[in-house]
Amino acid sequence: MSEKFELVKQYLLEMELPIIDQDPAEQLVVVESEEDGIKNLVIDCEEPIVILEQVIMEVPAQPGDLFRRLLQMNRSLVHGAFVLDEEGRRIIFRDTLQLENLDRNELEGSIQALGMALAEYSSELLGYVTR
Repeated sequence: MSEKFELVKQYLLEMELPIIDQDPAEQLVVVESEEDGIKNLVIDCEEPIVILEQVIMEVPAQPGDLFRRLLQMNRSLVHGAFVLDEEGRRIIFRDTLQLENLDRNELEGSIQALGMALAEYSSELLGYVTR
């Protein structure tokens, strides 16, 4: 097991983020902090980077201007971006960080950016589902 993977897990424990699942062979963990909107956030240590991904929502059948809005939202995000999965069916929050020199502040900032993005945009994004 990679010492970088263990370091990431240690940072998560220090941040008091519950690890709800993990796959040491794949060097990934899943964390939650529902009060911050963090649900099934996958943190994947893929040397030389660590990838953070959380599914936000399914793309609605009639997306309207959703994709334009996502690009506009991305402009204001501190870390990461809203992206589409490979099939174009789901909107995901995704961020990547360098694993080699990763420190707790970087990882925590990335996770907090997701919480901030959801606090700011979740109502608007959910509005696209009900249209």
